[in-house]
Amino acid sequence: MKPNSPVGLSIEHESGKLHVTGQARYIDDIPLPQGSLYAAVGQTSIARGELISIDLTSVRAAPGVVDLLTFADLPALKDVGPIFPGDPLLVDIQVLFHGQALFVVIAKTEMQARRAALLAEVEYREEEPILTLAQARSAQARVRPSHELLRGDPDAVLSTAQRVITGSVRIGGQEHVYLEGQASVVMPNEDGSLLVHCSTQHPSEVQKLVAEVCGLDFNQVCVEVRRMGGGFGGKESQAAAWACLAAVAAQRCGQTVKLRLPRAQDMMLTGKRHPFEASYQVAVTDGGKIEAVNAVLDGDCGCSPDLSDAIVDRAMFHFDNAYDLPNARILGERWRTDKVSNTAFRGFGGPQGMLAGEAMMQQLARELNLDPLDLRLRNLYPESGSTTPYHQQVEGGQLQSMMARLEQSADYRNRRQAVTAHNSTNPRHLKGLALTPVKFGISFTGKHLNQAGVLLHIYTDGSVLVSQAGTEMGQGLYTKVSQIVAAVLGISLDQVKMSSTRTDKVPNTSPTAASSGADLNGMAARNAALTLRERLIDHLVQRHTIDADSVHFNDGVVSWSGGEQSFAGLVQQAYMARISLSATGFYKTPEIGYDRKQAKGQPFYYFALGVSCSEVEVDRLTGMTQVTRADILHDAGMSLNPGIDLGQIEGGYVQGLGWLTTEELCWADDGRLLTNSPATYKIPAVSDRPTDLRIELLQEPNSAATIYSSKAVGEPPLMLAISAWCAIEDAIASVAGYQRRVELQAPATPEAVVTALTRLGSGE
Repeated sequence: MKPNSPVGLSIEHESGKLHVTGQARYIDDIPLPQGSLYAAVGQTSIARGELISIDLTSVRAAPGVVDLLTFADLPALKDVGPIFPGDPLLVDIQVLFHGQALFVVIAKTEMQARRAALLAEVEYREEEPILTLAQARSAQARVRPSHELLRGDPDAVLSTAQRVITGSVRIGGQEHVYLEGQASVVMPNEDGSLLVHCSTQHPSEVQKLVAEVCGLDFNQVCVEVRRMGGGFGGKESQAAAWACLAAVAAQRCGQTVKLRLPRAQDMMLTGKRHPFEASYQVAVTDGGKIEAVNAVLDGDCGCSPDLSDAIVDRAMFHFDNAYDLPNARILGERWRTDKVSNTAFRGFGGPQGMLAGEAMMQQLARELNLDPLDLRLRNLYPESGSTTPYHQQVEGGQLQSMMARLEQSADYRNRRQAVTAHNSTNPRHLKGLALTPVKFGISFTGKHLNQAGVLLHIYTDGSVLVSQAGTEMGQGLYTKVSQIVAAVLGISLDQVKMSSTRTDKVPNTSPTAASSGADLNGMAARNAALTLRERLIDHLVQRHTIDADSVHFNDGVVSWSGGEQSFAGLVQQAYMARISLSATGFYKTPEIGYDRKQAKGQPFYYFALGVSCSEVEVDRLTGMTQVTRADILHDAGMSLNPGIDLGQIEGGYVQGLGWLTTEELCWADDGRLLTNSPATYKIPAVSDRPTDLRIELLQEPNSAATIYSSKAVGEPPLMLAISAWCAIEDAIASVAGYQRRVELQAPATPEAVVTALTRLGSGE
């Protein structure tokens, strides 16, 4: 790294001051032109059946109503499924889930539109909905075919093994609860084109679908995203529908139209993290070495495919987590239920697969009377020579050293003795302890998505404007890209400005997801900056007859053997010499590819690693839990920005803790979502944060050729919270001397904890 380089420093978030002062502008803050209109969604009141009739007379006559949209009014494309069809913008005949969008009201004010949407008279032919995985399996209702990973010969090993252990775990979904809900503002231009402001992680997909729904060429639609108030995957595929409906309304009315879902509607109309049920058979030696596994992962996809193929695939890819499974069959099923279509969520199926694998490890430890940590250490991937169930090579040396390092720094062995001693004398307040690893694959498993572009301008005063493909949702991508550009050009961060992400600046963008934002866009930005730096160097070489290798850019000064000048002065000079000061940069991830037909390949460029040790206290009477201490060692490679990365790790752990302890989704028997507001759905509060939280970055360079040897840090930290769930299981297991299986589901709510304690106490 060059002297005075901003890369590797804890630079504050580029919008940090705007966030804390309330000046950061989101979709709902955009000043609208005079005469702008507002859209609201009318919803179904059944979960499954047919639409018989709909009378919108009262809706149309309501105060302020300007226009209405039904399925028949959609001008072109009517289904916005991101990969496979199944996501109609509005109900035609078949109702897919309770609360599905049925029609749209356009009115002069937001309140008028929302009130009018409640006045529709609708008649249905109702059918019995499929709401559980058991019902879906019974009906053989799938949204996509099953998929299987196979390594070795698990059937042969299981048939002859002396010890085979079976088990299962039920894993709940999770609501995104982004602070900024789904929102779009669409402004028609004089030539019929559309400017779309949308809170989306995937501007190019919104551009494509808005164009196809409105019957326009893609170049007639520009999508702009300055920032989102959170995304977590919920705005990867499911932001598009609301932009499309607002666009059709704007096109029909010739006016700007805003559509913002209120929180309750947002929670009813958008998908969640996929709930899963996992079952497994394991052949294991008495010493705890796993010989074979046969696992089935049943994913609840909701009413349509959405991104479920890839999500269930990633759950399958992460069932092994950090463990060498020499013989393994992992079957992934994609079941259809009559609920809102589930979608991407931080970790994209990986957390569910990983939790299933870790639940299996906890059960094995109980039935073999082993410390769960010892069982984990015996089954870690070796330093070399092993492959995953999808046949990607794994080098386990760094993971082994991280496990050993945290075991030592967290004082696991002494604390294990103290916890056991405490539980022997405190029958009500139980303590639990667990140390678990994370091995998370980094890359989109869809190979074509692993690409990014950047447009970079240097102006004649030496200031720089960067337009890149990635979107900013609070994770600090704009800040990291600014640091990279400043480092390459040897200038201060004050000279680098990030433009909003716009599809007319950088086309054909991939979603900002899969933890790949900095990996892809950072490398593309570096390539663009290197192109411009080389042009400036070539100019100096010709002007001064010097060696190109002697030119250095640092701290706003360009120097060479025998001379120097300011960066701004050199830029002005290059402009006068008619040298282009604008460049594009492009990057595509190398060495990846997964053959789904063969179920073999290298879907990931590298693995991000982490280890966490959580200690919990469980109130045996009430089932309440509290994480009293969490020790985390996380691998971000050579961190681009340690301050931002530490924030991502803490936030990821707490969000994962919410998924595994408090966030429970509940539906009524008729398919209504009951947990449709912060009053009924409990996300973690400040008091749920570990009382003692210790986070350390590994700070070792990535062995893969990534931007400044860094590693992704968006999704992996969420899975560090699995150690807290395992610690709760550990506390419960103490009731039976740590020697019997604990049937604990996720989330481990107070009710689930009491149920597990009751079953364990009764010998079930």
